[in-house]
Amino acid sequence: MKKTLASLLILAGIIVPSCAQDTTRLSLLFLGDIMQHDSQISDAWNKTLKKYDYNPCFQFIKPYTQAADLAIGNLELTLAGPPYKGYPQFSAPDELLLALKAMGMDVLVTANNHCVDTGKKGLERTVLMLDSLHIPHTGTFVDEVAKLNEHPLLVEKNGFSLAILNYTYGTNGLPVTKPNIVNTIDTAAIRADLKKAKALKPDVIIAFMHWGSEYQSLPSKWQKDVAEHCFKHGAKLVIGAHPHVLQPMEWRKDKDQLVAYSLGNFVSGQRKRYTDGGALVTLELEKIAYGTDSAITRIDTANYILEWVYRTADAEKNYHVLPVTAFEKDPKGFIKDSESKAALKVFADDSRALYKKHNVNIVESQYLPSDTLTIYRILLPTAPTPEGTSSSAQSHHLPYGTETETDSAGNVLLYSGNFSRKQDAERYRNKVIQLGYSDARVVMFVNGVKVE
Repeated sequence: MKKTLASLLILAGIIVPSCAQDTTRLSLLFLGDIMQHDSQISDAWNKTLKKYDYNPCFQFIKPYTQAADLAIGNLELTLAGPPYKGYPQFSAPDELLLALKAMGMDVLVTANNHCVDTGKKGLERTVLMLDSLHIPHTGTFVDEVAKLNEHPLLVEKNGFSLAILNYTYGTNGLPVTKPNIVNTIDTAAIRADLKKAKALKPDVIIAFMHWGSEYQSLPSKWQKDVAEHCFKHGAKLVIGAHPHVLQPMEWRKDKDQLVAYSLGNFVSGQRKRYTDGGALVTLELEKIAYGTDSAITRIDTANYILEWVYRTADAEKNYHVLPVTAFEKDPKGFIKDSESKAALKVFADDSRALYKKHNVNIVESQYLPSDTLTIYRILLPTAPTPEGTSSSAQSHHLPYGTETETDSAGNVLLYSGNFSRKQDAERYRNKVIQLGYSDARVVMFVNGVKVE
């Protein structure tokens, strides 16, 4: 006999109030190590424009990151300003961060073994650049006051609240200059931080770990122990980085927990076998609200997407992050040389073999985005409501929350929700109207541009 979600949750020991009022969803995408070796920096220089340009590097993966409600990755470098350099002490051009934002990155974690490569200046300037572009971040802090105010990082999207924690095993032996702070993996500190995170009452707690042994395709006992510690004290998702190769993923459906031990290199100059690519973890959270005071959030779907870093064989030697499923057959012939085609196949075969053997409940996504990304949002009126309270002041009652934007004329606009299907947006608009926003309307955006 088929069981309902409510009955399954009751059997699991979770008390579920009757009369579900609303169901909302949030799509998440996690990616691995964002790195900049010397070859990447030199190849990003646009001789015509006389500046660095990373947008071509991400043009093929951009539809995937933009399709997610939240994309989160590991910024494994510093933005210390010139002179720019790669391994062993990374300092990347600011244009990289601009391209990551344009690509759709919503949150970046910064605690890793390269976060103090350029000392106090590098750590603080990296934080400054992230703040200047309004990219939420966590893991490194300019001082104790910043950590007290910003840790755990709380991110709200589509009516969901996420608490994000980030830690590293170390900093390559380099000292952290006071008053700067880098979160390091300490089980007592993590337990205290998770307690603090739970007090904020988020829907989900995420722990992003920089851990493990480089170039090892299976997690160590220590990684597994730390993951269990995080789960025991309240984390639902544990995401790993640092080994520069892929490690397995597990979705523990019975406990509603997910761990990805290492997502490999999202982008780097490393070309050896196993290091020349990575994986994206995509998952959907489902939040079921019961009345106004009770809700249950669970992992509804989880998949992976392989991505491989291609360096062109021509004189330009440009780097491109390629989604494997879209390019392994390469009908348009973008990959010109046979050596690169063979390397892509080796990476795909190795990765699928690893995941087939060791993954638990997480299989490869066959998602292929269209060339254009269309979303629908609800534009809310900003005029006072009949009760005399502005709609923006009441907007926190909306299931998907709200976001403010300023148009080219300087007008402040209030939006709620992001939908890939117009019928879903229309259904949500009807609900918004019932909540008192009689002038709410659906607005279409194509590749981020509003279409009237």
